Amino acid sequence: EVEVKISFLGQPQSRRRRMNGPASLALHTSQPDTSEVSSKRKTNQIMAEEEKKCDDAAAAASDDAPLRPSPAKVQPSFTAPYGPNVHVSAHPVVSHKLSVLRSSSTSPSSFRAVLREITFHLGYEATATLTTREVPITVPPAKKCRTNAGGGGDGNDHVEATGHKIKERVALIPIMRSGLGMVDPMLELVNDAAVHHVGMYRTKSLMPVQYYNRLPRECEVDAAYVLDPLIATSNTVMSVVGMLKKWGVAQIHVLSVIASRDGLSELLRHHPDVRVTVGCVDGSLSEDGDVLPGLGDAGDRLYGTPTIDDEEELVHPSKRKRTMSVGE
Repeated sequence: EVEVKISFLGQPQSRRRRMNGPASLALHTSQPDTSEVSSKRKTNQIMAEEEKKCDDAAAAASDDAPLRPSPAKVQPSFTAPYGPNVHVSAHPVVSHKLSVLRSSSTSPSSFRAVLREITFHLGYEATATLTTREVPITVPPAKKCRTNAGGGGDGNDHVEATGHKIKERVALIPIMRSGLGMVDPMLELVNDAAVHHVGMYRTKSLMPVQYYNRLPRECEVDAAYVLDPLIATSNTVMSVVGMLKKWGVAQIHVLSVIASRDGLSELLRHHPDVRVTVGCVDGSLSEDGDVLPGLGDAGDRLYGTPTIDDEEELVHPSKRKRTMSVGE
């Protein structure tokens, strides 16, 4: 052990006396113990080996455990009894907006807005089956190249690249009236799509009757999207699907907000090749063929049309017992 004493010669006498007293600085140096160092190294090595064993065991356990989907990802519900051509949305935003759409306190203007939003979500999922082809495109540069003394570009400074374009010729087939509320959001997704209207209504015997059809004589469509907010008995949508098949459409995709379990099963039984995207499947039908709980009459709620008694259906509005005022 070596003791070194340091005194401050440049300080006054009183300061030197105080520093050289009992509080004088002493520096001690000692040689480290080699046995202690080797022991610490051995301990650290053992701890590292134990930690590695724990990590290996955890990795093996995770390999054997079933994989769970991330809650942030939307998993398509391609499950029985509907088959692989049916996609029931599991998106939480769609579920939230469906509750707003169902509510009897939702006004016609809010109903139209929410139906538009839900259709955009469902249409985004439904159009995932479309394919694309490569097309050449040019991209403007971040900074224009100035190649001459005048400071102007020569017009040839764009960057050549490869883009993609939807390959299929798409058509939208809204079933009037309620299907009209789904057209605009689908056109935002596929803005080059043609729109061909089909008008259908349902009789008391739940059979569909066509009153309007604007399908062209020649079919120039590769993929058709049938738009109808509700699938109840599916008689109406099956009639339109059969019409499109006779017209010559190769790919038919039905897009609906709510479908009944029986109606969806009936549609797939007669047309197993048709794809279906739906926001929710309700469990039952009423005796009148309405979806329960459903969302009411989609056409009436979309445009604020009051319900008319059967006895007054063919009577002029001025002769009816009640007026067409929505507030009544």
